Amino acid sequence: MALSGGVDSSVAAAELLRDGHEVVGITMRLWGGESDTGCCSVADVDDARRVAQQLGIDHLVFNFTDDFNEHVVAPYVSAHQQGLTPNPCIECNRHLKFHRLSERADLLGFDAVATGHHARIIDRDGVRYVARGEDMAKDQSYVVHMLPQRELVRTMFPIGDLTKAEVRLRATAMGLRTADKPDSQDVCFITHDGGRTAFLGSRIAFRPATVVDAVDGTTLGAVESVEMVTLGQRRGIGLPGGGPKRYVVDIDHATSTVKVGDESMLLCESMVVHDMTWAHLPVDGDVLVQSSAHGATQPAAITLEGNTALVQWAQPQRRVSPGQSVVLYDATDTYVLGGGIAG
Repeated sequence: MALSGGVDSSVAAAELLRDGHEVVGITMRLWGGESDTGCCSVADVDDARRVAQQLGIDHLVFNFTDDFNEHVVAPYVSAHQQGLTPNPCIECNRHLKFHRLSERADLLGFDAVATGHHARIIDRDGVRYVARGEDMAKDQSYVVHMLPQRELVRTMFPIGDLTKAEVRLRATAMGLRTADKPDSQDVCFITHDGGRTAFLGSRIAFRPATVVDAVDGTTLGAVESVEMVTLGQRRGIGLPGGGPKRYVVDIDHATSTVKVGDESMLLCESMVVHDMTWAHLPVDGDVLVQSSAHGATQPAAITLEGNTALVQWAQPQRRVSPGQSVVLYDATDTYVLGGGIAG
């Protein structure tokens, strides 16, 4: 059982015990640098250890800092240099919290791996899929969409059928120290004090960029770093207040130019998604598409060409920042078919 030090994984471990499983708590030490949030702080590791003591289960700590730097931190920095908007938490799930942990489980002879994600695993004709959790407001199927069959057959989400309120009630009833602990909302290796700017600024050389009108090319201002600008951004782009709302509608990293315009200029009829992964078999045709962790799905038609998918929206949608994860759901918006990275 992956114990992060939060209430969800604490209750998930208790649910497994209640169901009669032999449970060992595992905490992954991922980030060796400064951390004051997320699931990598010293306090979180301590909370996980104490919850394991409360539940009467063994607790192990695995040091995966090298893997975390290789598969999460370094790609995060590189993505910003390339003008992409990465999903570090999804890459952590992909490479560490499932694949790497599953490898360690094999070495130690465990039958299954469990986490505290708000998601479910369903079986349809012998094929398993990640499905949405009971609590739609907390659903995390988007961030665990990449799990293949080899992982799905032995992954467990013990709180997937519970709402967040029910999780906290059960934690309170058991007297778990994490019962009232706030949810983690931020990237674990980005501190509150320095933020993304300080983290990236210590690792890459920022390049200033000119902000221009997307229609006539008029220079409107400047930003200190083109690497910190995101498609759709409205604030912090060096424009004076009082005028019409302007959004970042295009970023040319080669020329360090940021184009701004009306919100309607962000709409598009299609997009390309690469590096597709599938729960089972590749799917084309009509699907529902989600392009952010808590965004609503939108109907679209998918056309495949190798490992790339063309998404044709039923109605024009806001452009998705390159580098973001795009997840495909079935027609009932219940379970994940596959996903990839916006190009």
